[in-house]
Amino acid sequence: MVFLSMELLSSSSSRIIVFFVAAFVILRTTEARVRLPANETFPALIVFGDSIVDPGNNNDLKTLIKCNFLPYGRDFMGGYPTGRFCNGKIASDFVADELGIKELLPAYLGSDLQPSDLLTGVSFASGGSGFDPLTPKTASVLSLSDQLRLFKEYLGKVKGLIGEEQTNIILSKSLFLVIAGSDDIANTYFDVGIRRHQYDVPAYTDLMVSSASSFLEELYGLGARRLAVAGAPPLGCLPSQRTLSGVKTKECAENYNEAAKLYNSKLSSQFHSLDAKFPEAKFVYIDIYKPLLDLILNPQKSGFKVSEKGCCGTGKIEVAVLCNQLDPFTCEDASSYVFWDSYHPSERAYKVIIGEVIQKCVDQFF
Repeated sequence: MVFLSMELLSSSSSRIIVFFVAAFVILRTTEARVRLPANETFPALIVFGDSIVDPGNNNDLKTLIKCNFLPYGRDFMGGYPTGRFCNGKIASDFVADELGIKELLPAYLGSDLQPSDLLTGVSFASGGSGFDPLTPKTASVLSLSDQLRLFKEYLGKVKGLIGEEQTNIILSKSLFLVIAGSDDIANTYFDVGIRRHQYDVPAYTDLMVSSASSFLEELYGLGARRLAVAGAPPLGCLPSQRTLSGVKTKECAENYNEAAKLYNSKLSSQFHSLDAKFPEAKFVYIDIYKPLLDLILNPQKSGFKVSEKGCCGTGKIEVAVLCNQLDPFTCEDASSYVFWDSYHPSERAYKVIIGEVIQKCVDQFF
């Protein structure tokens, strides 16, 4: 865990630097790639969830769900594996860039985190996590409760830098992004099957939505006012789920997809209740199911060549520690693949998807 140096923060020169950084964050007029109303901005991006938005928080955890080794990160700046579950940038990086905040969103537990990084946002996400408390417990990763605890610690640091009033201003205008749920359905329910003995799919998706709603309410209580949550992707079309479910290469596992669609329907409906309960906030549902499914079914439309398997290894089962430099089958050009490994999209796929959904998401806040 990274702790700010008290000597650094106590020095007058550092306080001056922090003051000007804070003023920039609050008053800046940086032009975002997305269209924003006049005098509106997102000063920071604060992210929670799973591997889709984990920039390296799992690196020092005692878990197999990590990827701080090659070939992960081979197309990242300098070809350096940061712990992102991708060949390059991940979804949260593209969101931060599109909003005009910064090019990369760092991991809160990253070893190179700087005080100024805190003011423009970080990711608390942990690969393998989910809304079901059993999901992160099984994977030995950070639960959403753990991520919330780290966020409270983060708040203390930010208040120490710029004071409570300015911290509250930043919080009220920042985008809080939550991406989780895929590992609940794909792993905890179907692949490992722990929850199938306790719940049918409708009951399990109820549990997930209830947990997601409670998490959002906790974030609201801590000052979040602009909150966005992504639904589940077409899980049955992910290469690994196709393999594990035994369907043919070109087919999708429809039971996974039906569960994802049911969860998405319930989650999006829940947002109407949250908006009514908390009129000072705005809760936005992000549909990533349709954009990713379109890439998978029609890859050529966006310039992709392969969508039924990932670039790493055989592309059918490799993920995390199974995707490593010892595998001789990894492709040379990941940009032609929708998936990097058997579970996660490639950097280029993330760019295409975020480019498609970000404006619609932003428009709903104003």
